[in-house]
Amino acid sequence: MLKYAILAFLNLILLSEVAFAQPEKQISIANMPPSVVKTVPQCGDTQVDPSLREVRVTFSKEMMTDRMWSWVIHSKATFPKIDAQGIRYLEDDRTCVLPVRLAPNRTFVIWINSQKYNAFKDRGNRSAIPYLLVFETKQ
Repeated sequence: MLKYAILAFLNLILLSEVAFAQPEKQISIANMPPSVVKTVPQCGDTQVDPSLREVRVTFSKEMMTDRMWSWVIHSKATFPKIDAQGIRYLEDDRTCVLPVRLAPNRTFVIWINSQKYNAFKDRGNRSAIPYLLVFETKQ
């Protein structure tokens, strides 16, 4: 038993030496992946007007904008009807607009990037952190 405890302790020391031997990377906005900072509608909103015609997502930094997006279906029943031809970025290069047709009294679920689909990328080709947007429309 003592032998296994000593081996575990030595492994722990060895692993910590390896971890500390790695050069530390300077963390900055520039080298971190983008993240969602705002959505319209806001995630968790339960009183969205069903006449809303656009879903918007704004990222923490400028994005690649030439057809670079991943509005991902969680399920067919919870994804809004969309006009894929109208997807676009605003002039700020941070906000992407998804033209939608919503229905009243429904729950909508949209992944903004996912593990499999990750085309929302910043100008350094870093994929945005996946974000789950969930909202409900009123009557």
